[in-house]
Parts: sequence; structure tokens; C-alpha cells
Amino acid sequence: VQVADSGGDSVQAGGCLRLSCVASGFTDRNYCMGWFRQAPGKDREGIAIMDSDGSTSYVDSVKGRFTISTDGAKPTLYLHMSNLKPEDTGMYFCAADFCPWPGTVTAGTGGGEFVHWGQGTQVTVSS
Repeated sequence: VQVADSGGDSVQAGGCLRLSCVASGFTDRNYCMGWFRQAPGKDREGIAIMDSDGSTSYVDSVKGRFTISTDGAKPTLYLHMSNLKPEDTGMYFCAADFCPWPGTVTAGTGGGEFVHWGQGTQVTVSS
């Protein structure tokens, strides 16, 4: 399995950005994917997760501002970010893994449940 994430950029506070993630190598639809953020000097945190049954979870700090969506036809995960704040600055990573039993992954963890990771894409929000 390979994961490729992209779309990071430098934006002004209040702006929008969309990150993209494509995973290849899954042989069925029992996979889960998520977006993780590592802010400077902080631990990595799962901010938005999509489980294998399509259910989603978000950390409180992004609820109402960030949403995730998928292409449906292939393992993709988009992170739509709006009303960006300087505290959203960080390296964003996409992760994917086999998840045959829904309910094993959720937002707010450090991502130890995921094996396959993208290289990361930088998001910088200036005030």
C-alpha cells in the first residue's frame, strides 16, 4: 500500500485549502483513512478520520471548519479546510490501513493504528 498526500500551501487566516490523499494497493473496500496534523513542538494528532463503514470523526478544534470526503471509486480522502487559523499551521499527513472491523479508529489519537503514511504536506496560516 502506498499513500500520497498533497495540497499544502501558505494562506491567510480565514482562508480555505483542500488537501488530497490517494492510497493504492488496497484489494477491497475494507480500508480506513485519516488526516493527521503535527504542529510545531506538538505531538501528531488525528484530526479527521473516515472509517471503513464511511463514518467520520473529527477533533473538536476543527469541527465546523474542516470536512473530509472521498471519491468513492478509489481510496481517496480530501480534507476541506475553511476559516483557517494560525493554530492550524503544521505538517499534515494522510494515513491509510486495512480496517475490516469498523470502530477501531477515531479522531484524536496519534495514529498508531495506521501503518501506511504519506510523506506529509505543509500548511502555513498567517495572521
